[in-house]
Amino acid sequence: MILVTYRTSGGLALGVRTARGILDVGAACQRLGCEEVPHGVDQFLAAGLDALEPLARLADRAREHADLFLVESTLVLGPPVPRPGKIICVGLNYRAHSAEINMAAPAHPVLFSKFGNAIAGPGEPVRLPAVAEQYDYEAELVVVIGRRARRVAAGEALDYVLGYCNGNDLSARDLQMRTSQWLLGKTLDGFLPIGPYLVTRDEVPDPQNLGIRLWLNGELRQSSNTRSMIFPVAELVAYASQYLTLEPGDIIATGTPEGVIMGLPEKVWLKPGDRVTVAIDGLGRLENELVADE
Repeated sequence: MILVTYRTSGGLALGVRTARGILDVGAACQRLGCEEVPHGVDQFLAAGLDALEPLARLADRAREHADLFLVESTLVLGPPVPRPGKIICVGLNYRAHSAEINMAAPAHPVLFSKFGNAIAGPGEPVRLPAVAEQYDYEAELVVVIGRRARRVAAGEALDYVLGYCNGNDLSARDLQMRTSQWLLGKTLDGFLPIGPYLVTRDEVPDPQNLGIRLWLNGELRQSSNTRSMIFPVAELVAYASQYLTLEPGDIIATGTPEGVIMGLPEKVWLKPGDRVTVAIDGLGRLENELVADE
C-alpha cells in the first residue's frame, strides 16, 4: 500500500493512495466499521505492521463507495511519519560521498540523531535562519520501523520494516563542523522533510536497488542507486537494534550519495527561493522551497 497523511481542520488524517484517489480512512471506518484498524495517524504508526492487513481489507471494502475517495491534488499532504519516536541518521554511507568531502569510509555505521522539530512535510516551506550560512541538501532513503526490534539479525531485519519514504537531510555545514558533534547543524526546525508517501515494504522488493536523485531548482545534483550503500538497510536496522530498541514509527535516514554542495569545488550554498526535489524509485517526489526565516 501507499499511505499518506493530509491536513484537515482537526489535524492530520490518514489516507491510502489508490487508483480511485486517496481513501479517507477515518470516514471509511465510520461508515463501514473497522474496530481493528487504528485510523488515527499516531495510532496506526504505533500498531505498525499489525495494522496493514486490516487496513488493506478496509480499502478493499471501500472500493464501492466513491465518495470516500478524495482527489489528491486538492489535499495538503503532511509528513507520513509526523512524530517519530526516534530519528536515527547514518553518516558517510556511500563511498563516493565520503570521498567527495575528504573523509574516510567508515568501518562501522556512523549514527547520529535529529529531533522531532526537524520533521517537515512535502511542499512545506523550510526556513533558513540567520544563525548559519552554509546550507546543504542530502537526498536519503528513509526507513520506517513497523515492529519492535531488539537485537535482530541482519537476515531478519527487513521483517521489522513497515515501509520507506523520501527524505532530505538538510544540513548547516558551518554549524555541523563547528565541533566534533554534528547535531547542531542537522536538527534545525524543518531540516528533515519526508514524504510524500509511506510506501509499505511489500511494494519495495529490494531496497538496495532504488535510483536516488536530487534536483536543485531543476538541475540534477545527485544521481545514484541504493546498491552503493556501504551498509545496506538490513544491516543498519540490525546494527542499531543491538544497542537500542527500535519501536514502530521510528525512522532511519540511511545516508546520502555524492553530489552535495559541500563536495563541490565552488560551493554556492542553499538560499531562500531555492527549490529542492528528492525522488527515489517508487516513492514519489518530495519537493520543498527554502525561505528566509523572518
